[in-house]
Amino acid sequence: MVQNAGTVQWIAFAAAFLAIAVWETVSPLRDPKVSTPKRWGIHLVLLVLSGVLESFVLRITPLAAALAAPGWGLLRNLPTAAQWAAAILLLDLVHYGTHRLYHRVGFLWRLHSVHHSDPDFDVSTAVRFHPLEVILTSAIYVAAILVLAPPPAAVAAAELHTTLLNFFAHANARLPARASALLGRILITPGLHRLHHSIREQDQGKNLGQTFVWWDRLFGTYGPEPASGPVSDVGLEEASPEQATRIWFLFAEPFQPPEKR
Repeated sequence: MVQNAGTVQWIAFAAAFLAIAVWETVSPLRDPKVSTPKRWGIHLVLLVLSGVLESFVLRITPLAAALAAPGWGLLRNLPTAAQWAAAILLLDLVHYGTHRLYHRVGFLWRLHSVHHSDPDFDVSTAVRFHPLEVILTSAIYVAAILVLAPPPAAVAAAELHTTLLNFFAHANARLPARASALLGRILITPGLHRLHHSIREQDQGKNLGQTFVWWDRLFGTYGPEPASGPVSDVGLEEASPEQATRIWFLFAEPFQPPEKR
């Protein structure tokens, strides 16, 4: 698995994206507000540019960090099964903590607002991030791996399930209420994550987990799906759909002075 992790990751990325896209097409939850081809084109630009800059700036992947982790890593002396369990849970906790920081710290929120400014919510929203946010998030994640020293195979597995569940959580598709309720006891479901993308500011600090819902329940950021049904209005009040679908606005907005935002 470790030797072919890069190939497996890209295959999983493409397969998961296509599977969720087909699901959204067959059983959409909400009709789009703006042109889907235009949004997807912008998101593709962000994805490609983020990937190029990340590889240029960091020059190390999570798997490479696990392979290079020092012998004093916190998980080194645990039994193998415990190392795996701790790695999966703690790396997901790192994602939760990082996401919470983006919602609490002013400049970090302005970077993260690029993700939240999407006037629609679908599988492509999962890759809509400012390149600087991608680099910072990856740097924090790599640093955590170096400190923890988890098994490389566990890191590869964590990367794989994170990719799959990230696309799932952003699905604009109908999930039966019973299935959503059952999955929502463990995982961040599309309904829970859609609430997080609500245009209502008080909802945006809810359901910050990447994979497991436990962190939100433990740290008081859990928000159940509304009894009235899935959230329909997503995005940011301060970013119109026209602005949120202009590539230059997305790159420059985090750096605008407050009076111009």
